[in-house]
Amino acid sequence: MNSDIGPNLGTFPMGTKWGYSCQTNRLGPGVSLIPQEGRSKSLSEEHQELGKSPMMDCLLLALLFLLQGVDGSSRHAEDFRFCGERRQTNKSRIIYERWTENIITIENSAEALRISAPFPTPKNCLLPNNLGNYRFCFYWYQRDRIFNLTYGRNNYTLSTEAEPSFNFSNPSPPQNKSGVPVLSNVSYAYGKGLRNTSLSSAAVYSFSIRDISKVHEIEEQLRNLANYMENPNKPTGRQTNGKSLYEKLPPLESDLRQVEFEGKNKTFGTSTMRATVLKIGPSKASQDLSFVSELEVGRKVHGFAVNLPKILFTQTKARATGMNSERRVVLIDINSQALFQDQNGSRVLGEKVVGITVGNTPVSDLPQDMVLKFFHDQLPRNVTPQCVFWDVNASHGPGSWKSDGCETEIGSEQTVCRCNHLTYFAVLMMSSPGIQSIHKQYLTIITYIGCIISALASLFTIFFFCCCSRTKHRDGTKNIYIHMHLLGAIFLLDVSFLITEPLASIGSEAACKAGGMFLHLSLLCCLTWMGIEGYNLYRLVVEVFNTYVEHFILKLCLVGWGLPILIVSVIFLADQTNYGPFHIEVFESLENSTNATMCWITAPLIHNVVNLGIFSLVFLFNLVMLGAMVREMLRQRKRGHQLKHALVLLGLSLVLGVPWALAFFSFSSGSLRLATLYLFTIINSLQGFLIFLWYWTMVLQVRKSKSYPSPNSTDSARLPFSTSRTSAD
Repeated sequence: MNSDIGPNLGTFPMGTKWGYSCQTNRLGPGVSLIPQEGRSKSLSEEHQELGKSPMMDCLLLALLFLLQGVDGSSRHAEDFRFCGERRQTNKSRIIYERWTENIITIENSAEALRISAPFPTPKNCLLPNNLGNYRFCFYWYQRDRIFNLTYGRNNYTLSTEAEPSFNFSNPSPPQNKSGVPVLSNVSYAYGKGLRNTSLSSAAVYSFSIRDISKVHEIEEQLRNLANYMENPNKPTGRQTNGKSLYEKLPPLESDLRQVEFEGKNKTFGTSTMRATVLKIGPSKASQDLSFVSELEVGRKVHGFAVNLPKILFTQTKARATGMNSERRVVLIDINSQALFQDQNGSRVLGEKVVGITVGNTPVSDLPQDMVLKFFHDQLPRNVTPQCVFWDVNASHGPGSWKSDGCETEIGSEQTVCRCNHLTYFAVLMMSSPGIQSIHKQYLTIITYIGCIISALASLFTIFFFCCCSRTKHRDGTKNIYIHMHLLGAIFLLDVSFLITEPLASIGSEAACKAGGMFLHLSLLCCLTWMGIEGYNLYRLVVEVFNTYVEHFILKLCLVGWGLPILIVSVIFLADQTNYGPFHIEVFESLENSTNATMCWITAPLIHNVVNLGIFSLVFLFNLVMLGAMVREMLRQRKRGHQLKHALVLLGLSLVLGVPWALAFFSFSSGSLRLATLYLFTIINSLQGFLIFLWYWTMVLQVRKSKSYPSPNSTDSARLPFSTSRTSAD
């Protein structure tokens, strides 16, 4: 008795015996219940032989189907389904073949239902002997790796190694063969939602599938590289370096050239490292290719644009043999410099590195340049961008940045690179060389020698004053104490500057914090005592009657030393990281660079507000006081003290910090800037020594006259060495 009993049901003669076949290895959907050949016994006979009751057999059979349903419910939903009806007119079988091509084919004939797919393992299974109409369905459970067929109530597991890394595309048109029975009521579904699509009756159906295992491999490679670049110092369990990781890029590029995907382009990866593949067909190979990256908000480099000349595709096609008409352009966008560290410690603009490849052969010596634009914020004035490429053939280290074959066009908010080859490109931030390297070496030597001489001269002057000359000045020139305190501040500034770089090199964070605080304190003390010099000059020149101030020097010391200590303490207590190693990166060229580290203020805002603010106030006030002193000297020019006045004016300029104003001229260019830098370095590094010379010149002038200036002398009242109305307590 044969009948069509719908999906997943077939025709079964009463009293048939069931067995397992076709490598079915578990109950449920993996179980194949196929009537076995031979004499069919009645149920009562079977029960009598086995000693079982008919009721028990029915319960076992019900339990069998119940277990089948439970097992089926635990399986994931199918990812592909193909269903239809087949009229079985004679004894037939299932023939499952493995194809090397990524195609699933269902072909019907009177003798067999032939299935071809790229999954192991080939097999040959008998279909039920009963004739009639059968409803069948093919199921592919990708996550379970199972390729399954239900034929009536029979279940056949064709493969348990159906790889999950495939995607479907639209089926090929159904085909008919002369004299071959067709499949009817055919439909298929795949992907999310599994919406059925009906197909016309035919004998052969084919579905193309794409191997997306490469996609997973590429995503995994990009993810691993991105994780390393985000945490380059994190231990990975095995020793890695920039060169070994860079060597992973060529295999990644090869995978990107071979990966299959729909559309004209596809992007893989994350924001740290992403790769874009562009398909270039024959129609587009005869024109230039332009590509603009996505806008990256919040980064120093907002994005990039590439223009590849058409000659590039002609050249790569000529070099490749056996290549199809489609070329591929691979763009790798990297937002980290971790893979591209050279021995010079070069600094890449925004850490943006862009790799460009076309085909699988190196491209160089292009007759027409490739154009790569980097879009970025406006750069500081002292920084010059330079287009470079990564050279892995460097004689030392993992590689180095070079500029051969690249030209740089600098704009306000973009940098254009024109290069005659393809590789990994970036923009280096080069310090604008205002002067030649040889002059910088000279200035460094002058600074260190000047600081040493200045410190020794200041110390000698203070020692001589304290031990030898203090009693001689007790009654007449008490304000010389102010000069000694200024020399003490200059001595501390010279010493702290000389030791700050060695402190930074020893690697002790606490020592470097202390060194930075000491240097800042010395600088503030120096500025404060220069301001006190201006205030003292104001009392001598502007005030007509100098009133007596009790404990005058003591009060000045509270300001000159106490105020800087208070400022430094507040800054340190507000945030201890405000002091520490301060890095100064100076790039003279791609092959030669310096990276100096000193212990100083780590927050530029504090330096700009506190140091520059105090210096500006002191300089403006002292400049006014110096002008008043010059006016007084011009009023006395007829009295024959020109030399003495010139010496006083020179000394006042030094103690008031007027030469420090040369720093404002360092923003100029050319020969004027070079001359200004030399003057600033020489005068200010030797400030203590010059005050020492001025002091002893004045002392010799006084000794030459065989007496000290009278307290009531009009001239002496206006010289910084003398005041008769100030207490030195």
